[in-house]
Amino acid sequence: MTDTASLDEASQPLRMRNFYLARQPILDRNQALFGYELLFRGSANGSAPVDSGVAASAGVLHHASQLGLPRAIGDATAFLNIDRDGLMSDIFAFLPRERMVLELVRSVEPDDAVIERMRVLSGHGFRFAVEASNHGPELSRLLPVIDFVKMDLRALPIVTLLSLAPRLRTTGKRLVAEKVENHTEYRTCLDVGFDYFQGYYFAKPTVMSGRKLSPSQTTVLALMDLINADADNSAIEALVKREVSLGMNLLRLVNTPALGAGRRIESISQALSLLGRRQLQRWLQILLFAEADVRGHSQSPLLMLATTRARLMELLAQRLRPAQKNVADVAFTVGMMSLMDTLFCMPMRDIVEQIPVIDEVRDGLLKRTGFFGELLRLAESIERMDDAQDEVLPVLQALSIEGDDLAELEVSAFEWSDKVVRYAM
Repeated sequence: MTDTASLDEASQPLRMRNFYLARQPILDRNQALFGYELLFRGSANGSAPVDSGVAASAGVLHHASQLGLPRAIGDATAFLNIDRDGLMSDIFAFLPRERMVLELVRSVEPDDAVIERMRVLSGHGFRFAVEASNHGPELSRLLPVIDFVKMDLRALPIVTLLSLAPRLRTTGKRLVAEKVENHTEYRTCLDVGFDYFQGYYFAKPTVMSGRKLSPSQTTVLALMDLINADADNSAIEALVKREVSLGMNLLRLVNTPALGAGRRIESISQALSLLGRRQLQRWLQILLFAEADVRGHSQSPLLMLATTRARLMELLAQRLRPAQKNVADVAFTVGMMSLMDTLFCMPMRDIVEQIPVIDEVRDGLLKRTGFFGELLRLAESIERMDDAQDEVLPVLQALSIEGDDLAELEVSAFEWSDKVVRYAM
């Protein structure tokens, strides 16, 4: 491939320091996490978002590698947009090719040079994806050298999708439904035969009348009430021990590398002593989402999203208000609670009535106002970067955050979430 010196030389003219990133989940047919599409955007001096071509430039990728690209994706597969210049350059030495899919942007014309370059990179272990509506008649020429075909539900009429998907399945390519926004669209694409699904449909709250919480969820909420009431440790330990699965999950979480315990914790009493009330409250919030994953997969997308959002908000609060010790803990709680309407299938207003919270938390969750509301708006806007990219910059400016600082905090949040979720079940 190429050496480090040539990589540095290639990246110099395109270096771009101030950017932030997002990772949009791609789920398999069981709604378990398969990968992420990584998106990069610039934020310097109020500039417009970086387009997908520049986003795949050597400069941005080199900076992303310095932050730790593998840390941003964990064990998942990464889909990364690439333009012709990027494709033909030597920027691939630092990428984890076994977990990397290069997605050609609209501007790439599949001429002989492009096809040959794709064959060479395929020989080095890279895989390729294209979006069907971007390439039209040229798609047939790309089929021999690609592995994934994406179909944007917002760009293709449903009748086209229903006729094109079965034909593409006969080619042996993996099909990815993109911008899936609700469960009805997910079910339609599932029936048509799509292999993967990209979008936040799994995070949309669906109100279900008569829904009851599971016994474990009820116990977790009761424990949270005991902590809020400053109950004795003996009462908390007794309640944990009554729910065997809860105790096992708590021990798994306590022993995760994300906590950094110096020795193996093997008893509920040890776990509670190690955690303390503040950390116990946090792990209980995580266990609510872990227990809800009825498929038993260790990378529940809702749990991954909730822990990433909460951790990012916590890190932002620490950076912005370092002198206020409890602000970061409250920010984490707001991040976790912001997805409880989906978790419990009930309106957020009902949740904040049942779980006592301070006014600042309530306003952040219901109105997206105040300091915690600003942090939550920023986290949500980054997650929906394709549809909400214009919302990110004003919040960054209001919070006085540079893109570089945000990118570093995001990667830290991604890595922490990956460690937590891996040991959560």
